[in-house]
Amino acid sequence: MTTKTRRRPRLNARTADKHDLYQRAVQSPLEDARFLARVYEVVRGRKPTHLREDFCGTALLCATWARRGPAYTSEGYDIHGPTLDWGRAHNLARIGRARERVHLFRKDVRKPSARRPDVRCAQNFSYFVFKERAELLDYFTRARRDLAQRGVFVLDIYGGPDAMEEEKEVRRVDGFTYVWDQRRYVPVTGDYEAHIHFRFPDGSEMRRAFSYDWRLWTLPEVLDVLRDAGFERIDTYWEGTSEDGESGNGVFRRSRLGENCPAWVTYLVAYK
Repeated sequence: MTTKTRRRPRLNARTADKHDLYQRAVQSPLEDARFLARVYEVVRGRKPTHLREDFCGTALLCATWARRGPAYTSEGYDIHGPTLDWGRAHNLARIGRARERVHLFRKDVRKPSARRPDVRCAQNFSYFVFKERAELLDYFTRARRDLAQRGVFVLDIYGGPDAMEEEKEVRRVDGFTYVWDQRRYVPVTGDYEAHIHFRFPDGSEMRRAFSYDWRLWTLPEVLDVLRDAGFERIDTYWEGTSEDGESGNGVFRRSRLGENCPAWVTYLVAYK
């Protein structure tokens, strides 16, 4: 007796769901949850239980965190109601009773938490939306004050010479092609325009499925602002290189120097 493998329906620009595509192309929630738990244990010597995710979007990470076990709770903050609703319908609905431990808020990320978090994070460079130093300092300061007594604040940052180039990264994913389009960079101000497009085997394309109007902050700038916000310790975690030397290996380790390469993504773990 044989069983048939269910295949994904063939995608095209008309029928595809942009949130589903984004999650499949960009996010790695299991790895992120493990990393957040690991660095907290390194810093504090115990397991974290309560997570707050800023700019949470579809709340995939919040849902993944709550699935770690009955002791794990999360809260997510985002100002875009339809995206939060999509997350409730697709991500929270799939985790059974664990969804009762996830609370989503349509609020500015500068608002205080419902419960002080052990770990508070802002993923995918989302805080780049704050273009002025005073705005970024205010956000970081509020985040520090909002943490639990032994809490940590975790950010990721994108940099390297290629980050400033007006170019496209094209990557094949399961059933479609992901395009990261760095459309415009202004050296004087750091203003940064980028878009995500999705292309499909039938030749159709979902253009500007997501668009970003950011400032491309440098790592030294962000470190300075975190220190001014009152964080006394900031660890940087850098990704290792795959055996072929062509890409990252997904393993992030603490380093004081990092690695100078054309493009990199690094985690910052800030605490007192």
